[in-house]
Amino acid sequence: MTFVIPAAIILAYILGGRFIVRQLTGSWRQIAFAGLNVGGLYWFFFSGHNTRFALYLVLIAIQFLVLWLYSEKAGWLPWLAFFTPIAALIAIRYFPVLFYGETALLRGSQPLQRGFDLLGLSYLAFRCSRLVLEIRNGLVKRPGFFEYVNFCFFLPTMPVGPINSFVNFHNAFSKEPVNIPLDRAALRILVGLIKFEFLGTLCNQLTYTGLFQDDHPHPWMHLPVGMMFYYLYLYCNFSGFCDMAIGAAGIIGIPVAENFDNPFAARNVKDFWNRWHITLSVWMRDVVFSPLSKFMVRMMGPAQANHAIALTIAVVFLLVGIWHGVGWNFAAYGAVHALGVVINHYYTIFLKKKLGREGFKAYNENRWIRAAAIGMTFCYCGGSLLFFANTFPQIREIFASLR
Repeated sequence: MTFVIPAAIILAYILGGRFIVRQLTGSWRQIAFAGLNVGGLYWFFFSGHNTRFALYLVLIAIQFLVLWLYSEKAGWLPWLAFFTPIAALIAIRYFPVLFYGETALLRGSQPLQRGFDLLGLSYLAFRCSRLVLEIRNGLVKRPGFFEYVNFCFFLPTMPVGPINSFVNFHNAFSKEPVNIPLDRAALRILVGLIKFEFLGTLCNQLTYTGLFQDDHPHPWMHLPVGMMFYYLYLYCNFSGFCDMAIGAAGIIGIPVAENFDNPFAARNVKDFWNRWHITLSVWMRDVVFSPLSKFMVRMMGPAQANHAIALTIAVVFLLVGIWHGVGWNFAAYGAVHALGVVINHYYTIFLKKKLGREGFKAYNENRWIRAAAIGMTFCYCGGSLLFFANTFPQIREIFASLR
């Protein structure tokens, strides 16, 4: 019974969204869809917590006002609109006492209840900030209020992404909407559900939580087992949810960007981030890496371009780590991946100089080298998640339990 009611509401949301997007026209379509999204958001994430829900609505209203006033201005003013949602994210994530203290706006919220506040707000902030750049670069026109609300609160992508672009979202409401086959979208939901509920649950039995939280000593072999299965669990959990989100959005008629492309086949850490959480990688590439690397090259000079790019890589992946959560363990996670990509950066430069163009091509096409690189990358990325899954005190407890 506890599963049937939410499933029925999700189905009603999907079918209602499809009817609105496909059948209604004009401003009433945006208004009706906004009502559906705001109602669904409240039901699934804020029911009984009206103050937190009101905060989200206020944040969206402020962001839209700043977007409307400054996104099309010349000079530095569009950056004010760009940083407004990010500033809200930083304030709630890093100064929680303002929102969750005894005298704060959201006092009394439990950590579990705050999870969506932090995670959902991260994706919301990045979607909204990217929209400012899309408007500034002339890719889309400035949206109206209800279209902006729909883009922000589109339910399938609200909790854990993908970080869909406004261009994709807007295309669903054009005169010639994107045609997404229903059978393919439904199959995508089924595949995601199997990953999320079945495979993810099985893998979770052998993760750090499943293995080490029993107050017993453990053989050292349990550590690589926990690392590997947490990697598999996180993939099944995260990509499974994204599959369901993309499939549900497809039935409604709204295209959503892909977020995974077989990350276990990555041959280095750089390739891993081209396959894992792709929309975050694209956001960081377009918003941080490209402008910062150009600035660093100008500042350090063309002769130091390779070092300037390496420094930019380090900054980008530290930000990636910090974006995932509050705590030094997330900064360490970002630092480990920064190290991996920087090493790959310099190793690639070395190989090109040592082997030449044809030799480097033959190196990349060698099956044995590729297989070894994939295996090493899998172990490196899986091992790095030790910092993603555990705080430093938890890591000390894990190592203390090893015989």
